[in-house]
Amino acid sequence: MAKRKFTYQDGLLTMKKIIMYTSNYCPFCSNAEQLFKNKGFSIDEKIYIDRDPDELSKMMETTGKRTVPQIFIGDQYIGGFDDLREIDLSGELDKILDI
Repeated sequence: MAKRKFTYQDGLLTMKKIIMYTSNYCPFCSNAEQLFKNKGFSIDEKIYIDRDPDELSKMMETTGKRTVPQIFIGDQYIGGFDDLREIDLSGELDKILDI
């Protein structure tokens, strides 16, 4: 597993948390999770929109999207799997993950 780098934010020691809005059956979510796993990371929090309609509403309000996955790394909104894959291929994902 890759080591996550801790940073200081407002005087507190923190690390970037990976959050993914998902559903029980979502091939693109599985692909996103595998991409992170290949880099030595795991999803810190999975929010299942098919289990809680309020979470779907919150996701849509936050992202403007209604499809999953929707991925956040720290405070940065990444987007869906296609967006994640694009920034991975460009090398930007490694910078965001501090690896």
